[in-house]
Amino acid sequence: MRSLSKSKLMAFRQCPKRLWLEIHRPERREDSSATEASFAIGHQVGDIARRLYDPDGQGVLIDAQSEGFAAAFARSQAALDAAQPIFEAGFSAAGALAFADVMLPGATARKRTWRMIEVKSSTSVKDYHQDDTAVQAFVATSAGVALSAIALAHIDSQWVYPGAGDYQGLLTEVDLTEQAFGRAEEVKGWIAEAQRIAGQPGEPAMKSGRHCNQPYECGFLGYCESQEPSAEFPVHWLPRIQAKALKALIEQDGVTDLRDVPDRLLNERQRLVKTHTLSGQAFFDAAGAAADLAPHKLPAYFLDFETIQFAVPIWKGTRPYQQLPFQFSVHRLSRTGKLEHRSFLDLSGNDPSLAFAQALVAGCGESGPVFVYNAAFETTRIRELAERFPRLAAPLQAISARVVDLLPIAQQRYYHPSQQGSWSIKKVLPAVAPDLRYDALDGVQDGGMAMSAYQEAIHPGTTRARKEQIERQLLDYCGLDTFAMVRLWQFFAGRGDLKL
Repeated sequence: MRSLSKSKLMAFRQCPKRLWLEIHRPERREDSSATEASFAIGHQVGDIARRLYDPDGQGVLIDAQSEGFAAAFARSQAALDAAQPIFEAGFSAAGALAFADVMLPGATARKRTWRMIEVKSSTSVKDYHQDDTAVQAFVATSAGVALSAIALAHIDSQWVYPGAGDYQGLLTEVDLTEQAFGRAEEVKGWIAEAQRIAGQPGEPAMKSGRHCNQPYECGFLGYCESQEPSAEFPVHWLPRIQAKALKALIEQDGVTDLRDVPDRLLNERQRLVKTHTLSGQAFFDAAGAAADLAPHKLPAYFLDFETIQFAVPIWKGTRPYQQLPFQFSVHRLSRTGKLEHRSFLDLSGNDPSLAFAQALVAGCGESGPVFVYNAAFETTRIRELAERFPRLAAPLQAISARVVDLLPIAQQRYYHPSQQGSWSIKKVLPAVAPDLRYDALDGVQDGGMAMSAYQEAIHPGTTRARKEQIERQLLDYCGLDTFAMVRLWQFFAGRGDLKL
């Protein structure tokens, strides 16, 4: 019988087929860039946790990857005899193995006890974290560890970084001792069933569904979907599937094609998607769109932001996961149809917020509509900048008051079958302006790639040539976002007379 790691048991809790594939077909796994980024964040938060729980640097770090599992278990056992923090201590018992993020010795030396802390990069305790700590507690106590308590440390999203490398207060603990210790029999059952699944000669029969992304994005989703019959008109193209009856039809009855979904279960927008997807004909309320835009006269501005967020803040006065703008693009369209472009991009590695706010005020003028796509994002960032820089609050708030959102106009007045149920600008643009393509851009083609490129650009080890290449890619990407809005505005407003 193999010993299953905690990560394998958590994979089993999500989907038995995922566990089987993790063991027998690991080469089928393809993690997304978002998953890989979450792994990197986890390592970063783990490094900070070691500094916080061992400020004097007296602790022991176990590295199973370099030492090997057998040596890691042996060294972990030896470290339990000393009164110093242990990081990544490994335990194996009862058909499972686990590594503890932090082990802290108890205050008394008469009988050595240990407090375990699991460190997470989330900002709250999730349900699956409770499963996680239950497994950790069970494996450790089964291995003979005198475990007195177990807690989960997560990021405090309201904490503000004071600067100078001081991260005291970044993590907050929640005691989970009672619930973790009380689930031993439950964990035994998980291990037994997971062992049975792992020992099967063939993969379990499981259809893809909501569980493929809850609580984690599964790297085997592409493989699983490739093994299933593909619907010509997939039901997941329906936007915002929330009604219980519709969910039941999809999840319990296994309906996969839009043609098999009764109209009575759909809301107005979902019926629109179904009707025009099946007909292959676009929907466009041209008169309604033009009327929506008629009150907003030229000159007009078209604005888009790019932001970065750090789980562990690097700039004084910022919070974990705070969305901090580092770039904007703005196109100005005059009454005569003249188009001008301005942009801001700071790749210095310093906090760009103040310079960004100042450039934004200068770039958006004092009058005229400021068109955006999904106004909640930009207006929230502008409000946050106004709060951080009171001297710029008035002009920033004036810009926010001029914002006009193109997204609801698109949602109410236009739909093309190629959108596949989405009104993201990257789905609408190819239908309205097929000559503009994000996939033709070099390097940076979406917001996630922009964040990754920015982080690479500000890294001290990035060469000047690579930094210049990233700068061009970011400017091209953000510039296309705002030019795309200009073209959408032109289409919706019925202004084909303007040669843009």
